[in-house]
Amino acid sequence: MNEKCDCCGLKYEMEPSFFYGALYVSYALQVALFITVFVAINVLAPDAPASWFITGVVLSIIVFYPLVMRWSRSIWVHIFVKYDPEYKCKVKHQHSH
Repeated sequence: MNEKCDCCGLKYEMEPSFFYGALYVSYALQVALFITVFVAINVLAPDAPASWFITGVVLSIIVFYPLVMRWSRSIWVHIFVKYDPEYKCKVKHQHSH
């Protein structure tokens, strides 16, 4: 993860262990994913054995972990930092000339 934003200079690690809070967001996203996998298997294969559910959950963890990690950090930082869509990045302007 970058230490700061190349565009605005925002320091991402605002304090030590700042992103520990993202663990709670990640947990919520994983629970939502588990429920989705459980319901999908239950709907598509109502008589599926327990091993299908376990395999589905484990595979979803492996496949979606990189996305869940990034989404949870992004959600966590957006709770504390206001996004300004009108801000024009100086780096983009320098490259365009």
